[in-house]
Amino acid sequence: MLLTRNRRRALLAGVVTVATAALGIGLSTQFASAQTTLRGAADALNKDIGVAVSYNLLQNNAQYRNTVATEFNSLTAENAMKWDATEPSDGNYTFTQADAIVDFAEDNGQSVHGHTFVWHSQTPSWVQGLSGTALQNAMVDHINTVANRYEGRVDSWDVVNEVVSDSGGALRSSFWLNGLGEGYITTAFQTARAADPSADLYINDYSIEGDNAKSDRVYSIAQGLVNQGLLDGVGFQSHLILGQVPSDMEANLQRFVNLGLKVRITELDIRMTLPADATKLAQQASDYQRVANICKNLADCSGITVWGLRDGDSWVPGVFPGQGAPLLFNDDFSKKSAYTSVLNAWGGTVTNPTTTPITTSPPPTGSGCTATLSVQSPWNTGATYAGTVRANQNLTGWRVTWTWPGSERISNAWSIQGTLTGAAVTGTNVGYNGTVAAGQTTTFGFNITKADGSTASVPTVTCTPI
Repeated sequence: MLLTRNRRRALLAGVVTVATAALGIGLSTQFASAQTTLRGAADALNKDIGVAVSYNLLQNNAQYRNTVATEFNSLTAENAMKWDATEPSDGNYTFTQADAIVDFAEDNGQSVHGHTFVWHSQTPSWVQGLSGTALQNAMVDHINTVANRYEGRVDSWDVVNEVVSDSGGALRSSFWLNGLGEGYITTAFQTARAADPSADLYINDYSIEGDNAKSDRVYSIAQGLVNQGLLDGVGFQSHLILGQVPSDMEANLQRFVNLGLKVRITELDIRMTLPADATKLAQQASDYQRVANICKNLADCSGITVWGLRDGDSWVPGVFPGQGAPLLFNDDFSKKSAYTSVLNAWGGTVTNPTTTPITTSPPPTGSGCTATLSVQSPWNTGATYAGTVRANQNLTGWRVTWTWPGSERISNAWSIQGTLTGAAVTGTNVGYNGTVAAGQTTTFGFNITKADGSTASVPTVTCTPI
């Protein structure tokens, strides 16, 4: 089932259809009302709060998956959609990783911002060795193939990435510019527009948050593309340094909006010299809040994507030795003060999560799997639950069932599918969490509504292999 951005927004606003309910597609009415997560706050503002995700972590780390699903309404593949990942050799396309990320997003009612078609880095050597017509044909074929595959499933694309030199006055000297001349940028956008007319097309770059020579050149390119009807938005990577959010960032983004464009913070992180301490973390929280407020106050800011989930997932320490701690979550998935500052800036509130462990009867001897539920974050009319499936034998799939004793009803779910929205719940694994080795666990989660405001119950769950 293909969901446009507006269709996803309708689902996130709680517009439920029989088809989506039957399929278990995310119905996050509770996100918008509770606003106790980044996702809830963003949904209420009709903006994206995104995260760059790692395929390997999404596949292999259950807590990573659940945090990504709970806290974010938009995903960007950190590497899985780049040229070296999707077409490592001429005409040899591999979409396993990109497909898994898009599937995960659809399972969890999230939009996808695609990254990236044309970049001077992470492009295979076979492409870099081409020139002239051969290079242009390779670029056009690549954009067509990838965009066609995800048409209607990827909402927006970074069509060209980092095409302006760091000095700002000229285009970056790259094999693209050397092999095709300046026209390669226009050709890339023309191809992407024809391949997926409904997707928003962005030009994306770093160090353009303030009004400077580099952002001036991007502005000039944007004007030309707008005049041809080829550009929908500008991506501001915003790999920022502690205490250095540009003072004119608001005004600079506004001038791009005045061209009729969307603006998007596409790769936000704010790095510091290590070790982190209370003073630095407080400054980081203030910096994140400033950026969040800039986007909140611009109606045409489509959203913010942070470039990684936890500090340990970040690219920063590998590129800037001695620097790091740039993201919203610690390595143990606990929330940093920067998380709270973004949540508060976007109108959310922090709750102190409580956990109510489930009490169940011992599983029968030889039972292939057992399952437990716990309440993670209750509020007046609902709660977030975590579910754990433990394999007592090697599993290739599992089914969990329970019946709500009261008015609890699932409004949004992740990492589980099936008949979820009624009093009697039957859920099964999704594609990535069905195979579980004996003695190992996997997880799923959901939000519930509970109109009467009573304490959320913890029903007994039955688990069976399938």
